[in-house]
Amino acid sequence: MGNRGMEDLIPLINKLQDAFSSIGQSCNLDLPQIAVVGGQSAGKSSVLENFVGRDFLPRGSGIVTRRPLILQLVNSNVEYAEFLHCKGRKFVDFDEVRLEIEAETDRITGSNKGISPVPINLRVYSPHVLNLTLIDLPGMTKVAVGDQPQDIEHQIRDMLLQFITKESCLILAVTPANTDLANSDALKISKEVDPQGLRTIGVITKLDLMDEGTDARDILENKLLPLRRGYIGVVNRSQKDIDGKKDIRAALAAERKFFLSHPGYRHIAERMGTPHLQKSLNQQLTNHIRDTLPGLRSKLQSQLLSLEKEVEEFKNFRPDDPTRKTKALLQMVQQFGVDFEKCIEGSGDQVDTSNLSGGAKINRIFHERFPFELVKMEFDEKELRKEISYAIKNIHGVRTGLFTPDMAFEAIVKKQVIKLKDPCLKCVDLVVTELVALIRKCTEKIHYNSLLSLLYHCHCRQVLLLIDIELSYINTNHEDFIGFVIRRGWLTINISIMKGGSKDYWFVLTAESLSWYKDEEEKEKKYMLPLDNLKLRDVEKGFMSSKHGFGIFNTEQRNVYKDLRQIELACDTQDDVDSWKASFLRAGVYPEKDQVPDNEDTITPGDTVSMDPQLERQVETIRNLVDSYIGIVNKSIRDLMPKTIMHLMINSAKDFIHSELLAYLYSAGDQGSLMEESAEQAQRRDEMLRMYHALKEALVIIGDISATTVSTPVPPPVDDAWLAKEPSPPASRPAVAATGPNRPRGPAPGTQAPLNPSPAFGAPPVPSRPGPPPAQPAYADSSSGQVPLIPSRPARVPPALPPGIPSRRPPAAPNRPTVIRPSEPSLLD
Repeated sequence: MGNRGMEDLIPLINKLQDAFSSIGQSCNLDLPQIAVVGGQSAGKSSVLENFVGRDFLPRGSGIVTRRPLILQLVNSNVEYAEFLHCKGRKFVDFDEVRLEIEAETDRITGSNKGISPVPINLRVYSPHVLNLTLIDLPGMTKVAVGDQPQDIEHQIRDMLLQFITKESCLILAVTPANTDLANSDALKISKEVDPQGLRTIGVITKLDLMDEGTDARDILENKLLPLRRGYIGVVNRSQKDIDGKKDIRAALAAERKFFLSHPGYRHIAERMGTPHLQKSLNQQLTNHIRDTLPGLRSKLQSQLLSLEKEVEEFKNFRPDDPTRKTKALLQMVQQFGVDFEKCIEGSGDQVDTSNLSGGAKINRIFHERFPFELVKMEFDEKELRKEISYAIKNIHGVRTGLFTPDMAFEAIVKKQVIKLKDPCLKCVDLVVTELVALIRKCTEKIHYNSLLSLLYHCHCRQVLLLIDIELSYINTNHEDFIGFVIRRGWLTINISIMKGGSKDYWFVLTAESLSWYKDEEEKEKKYMLPLDNLKLRDVEKGFMSSKHGFGIFNTEQRNVYKDLRQIELACDTQDDVDSWKASFLRAGVYPEKDQVPDNEDTITPGDTVSMDPQLERQVETIRNLVDSYIGIVNKSIRDLMPKTIMHLMINSAKDFIHSELLAYLYSAGDQGSLMEESAEQAQRRDEMLRMYHALKEALVIIGDISATTVSTPVPPPVDDAWLAKEPSPPASRPAVAATGPNRPRGPAPGTQAPLNPSPAFGAPPVPSRPGPPPAQPAYADSSSGQVPLIPSRPARVPPALPPGIPSRRPPAAPNRPTVIRPSEPSLLD
């Protein structure tokens, strides 16, 4: 019993397979397994049914297997089947198993020959099977049928590659003998993922359907397209046998008789047929699991460590414990507060690289969306000027005002400030929406309606308090407000030399007058010119002057400055001239040929807009003042809105979560029902605990096997040493006595171990003459754990042949077949 515990490996993998399937393969462990691949009608289903000894797989034309079937065979004293999706139900009638496979397939894929990679897990208990797990995959096809997509071939190929690409997966490549092996779909796709043929096991079906006079001997002897694990031939029931409900046991007996009686196969009959294939696959899978144990152990330990922290709180779990509920509620609220703050402040553990969220999105609302909403508020110039005109007239009443009234300015400003409420409300709504999404993202364990009510309880009115503050006082002394001063700057007054010559002065243009001073300190005023009845006109550039100028004159033919009917002002550049003209326009001083902007055709008879030049100048003045002041308000609101929302909403939400949410939840209702475990949480807890215990049990079994396994390395599973290139001279062969019971397990000193001396796929020695049976059988039972001993000289009695059938080979073969050594490339390479 050098390998005690090895028989537990396959059941262990089955248990892990079920556990992983129940949680959606979340552990992502590549478990050792055997995947069955082949073309349609290659005989895969018949091979699996022969293993079980029952008809249980769907049959028909086209694609029958449309979902992977994980078939777990378990040796047991009773015979029944179980599905992972039908826990607790035992199927004794295997016709019902077939119907359940079909129904479960249609449930996912529909009834139109569609396919799905979601597996069906079926476990069969029977005294006629060995422990074995196989994955039956859809047969490869090239033509879509029914409502299948046109790329069905690529879909099936991708599904197969998902399984067989993994190094932990052995490939059972099923190929019918009545087709060209070089065109085998199974071997072709196996070669892509396993070019050396190290993981591929060849199965040749339909040997009884080959043309008369032909056989597959070269294939089965591993001479043609050799594989490290060799080939095994089987004979399945014909379609007529299946339709006639021929008993599988009778079919297995007929298969046995076929190999013993066929002249091309009788010398290898002991390692052909379904029973030998099942036994070989059992040993191959067991050995493969053993070889992958180190890597599997590391993955199991890694998964166990990752589950340890999550499972810790469930180890002593009692659903009705009030202490647990209180502690859980406290932990959830605390974790919720931490997660919420991390998302707002941008210090989360997981950074989203695809979308903005949390604090980053709120920042975008503050500095992109909200300013954009403010910019979108464009004035209707016609409507605004009409409102200003009405305001001026209503303030003056029956009197004609000489000056621009301040009250008109304040009335218009307040009306424009009130319009800022809409973008402010929209900003609040955007922030609240993002906070709601953030709360949902932080946790789904806590009822967050209370927090949402807090956010709305903060009221938009509190945020809109900023607008009320702006309306309460119009600050015309703000440093950025142009006030009645529209422009300041240096200008040159062009006067003839006889009257004093040209001089530079510091000019100040207000809504009422144009003044100039000796310098920019504005201490010594030289003159003040009222703007009433003034207009602008262009003047030609002087012959000797390099400056550009314009003129100001009075429309009532009065002197403008001293005895001058026109005052000529000059600037260094034409751009300065244009800028000053624009400033005069804002003050209501227009060019002599221009009137009010060409909108007379848009003024209806009911409009009361006056063509009074003085009123026009006052309207223009207030219009400019309103524009300046609203710019100040916008700038202030853009700065204060984010601060206000941050203070009144976000920071208040943080404080509520940290200091009041727990008390609010306790006062909201029954704490018992509040912390009642949901069905989803209970299911998650049970699955996690099952996975945790399955991983621990797996590690215990793996550790026990590792501790009790003999350290002598087991040779590879395939014995192809009989394919020697050159015959060994008789004198160099070791004595036959070496096959005795005391022969050591390893190779003789100075000799190389055979490549794959396992009874699974090793070819028996070809006898040169009958001899007595060896003291120990060359093919030990896999369950004994004994390493098979391969004699160097044939010492085994060949299988009995039916009477009258001569041996195919002469008593003494002068040459032996060619050996494929590990260093030589395979023909599949």
